[in-house]
Amino acid sequence: MEKYDVTRPIKLKKGVYKLNNERNFDYQLNRLINWDGGRLEDVKPVAAKIHNSADWKRELIRLGDTAMKEKRIDNAVAYYRMSEFFMYDGDPDKKKYYELATKLFYQYYADFFEGTHPRIKKLSVPYENVKLPVMHLVPEGKSRGTILIHGGNDSYFEEFLFTVLYLQEKGFEVYMFEGPGQGGVMRMQGMHFTHEWEKPVKAVLDHFDMKDVTIIGISLGGYLAPRAAAFDKRITKVVAWSVFPCFQDILVSMQPKPVQRAFHTFMKLHARTLLNIVFNKKAKSSPIIDWGIKHGCYAYEAKDAYSYAQKLKAYDLAPVADRITQDMLIIGANDDHFIDYHLIGREISMLTNVKSLTFRLFTDKEDAQNHCNVGNGKLVLDTICNWIEQINASADDR
Repeated sequence: MEKYDVTRPIKLKKGVYKLNNERNFDYQLNRLINWDGGRLEDVKPVAAKIHNSADWKRELIRLGDTAMKEKRIDNAVAYYRMSEFFMYDGDPDKKKYYELATKLFYQYYADFFEGTHPRIKKLSVPYENVKLPVMHLVPEGKSRGTILIHGGNDSYFEEFLFTVLYLQEKGFEVYMFEGPGQGGVMRMQGMHFTHEWEKPVKAVLDHFDMKDVTIIGISLGGYLAPRAAAFDKRITKVVAWSVFPCFQDILVSMQPKPVQRAFHTFMKLHARTLLNIVFNKKAKSSPIIDWGIKHGCYAYEAKDAYSYAQKLKAYDLAPVADRITQDMLIIGANDDHFIDYHLIGREISMLTNVKSLTFRLFTDKEDAQNHCNVGNGKLVLDTICNWIEQINASADDR
């Protein structure tokens, strides 16, 4: 099998494309191209055919099959992996295509992980009854610092291969890990999400005896990483790569204000039946709500929309925010279809004891307006690296 040429310089893709009229399908197709290894020339012709999760599955598997026949393994990995994204719990193809994409990934990118001195060491950390997978990268020359990075609600850590390689090239020692509810830890090992993210983070920090760490949490990681920092001062700098004060509020943050008020009233009154009826009705006309509920029930072990929404209340920064005493950077996007960036005001008001606080809002002027700024990852990573350098320099001056 053809392998990736590891001597090629690391290049992060840039661009935001209008591909589908439904916001979440459009976003995930952009993610597929910019983060996962898809090609615009493959995706664009089929994008308009996608109207629901069944269409998504069919078209992406077809793209994967075509890429395999043409020996474009990197593209096949992207299409097979993302074909699984909108498959729901109980679909036998979900595990099948996750396993296929993962197998092809490690075959195609093998030269990063193999040899006497591999560029990336793939390790694991024992945690409760599972093993958390870890990628470890060491820079050439003097290290600019240690980064611990993880994803969020629907990520898998292979997706961030070029992110961690880029950080390594920028001079950082990097540990990328997958935790409960993510990737293979959930799909293959059966461990679902926990809001107490300090526990898996502690396991990783302990295992590698890490100190003076910058933690970067992507998407839901914008809650998870600060939560971990509240409990562990070996973390000295925190990057929340998404505004994320409270998951339950974010669940409805892009809905009209009357809908938000009704939602919170239903939750306060424990109106399970009524709330389920409303959510199920909305799910029939909204693919993003349909996916959100079904994925949420799967990832958080909830039996219905009400219990999923109830579980999300635990993912609230407010109860621990005053314990966050580190330097903190929060990253937002001005056209994030999941998160209303105006929630930043609430988040800032919680963080009363941080050593310093920086908020950077990326916009459409920079091709970085979408969720996690997938249109311009390089700009965000450069911003993070420069911020770390500034914080370190100010500490040296004191």
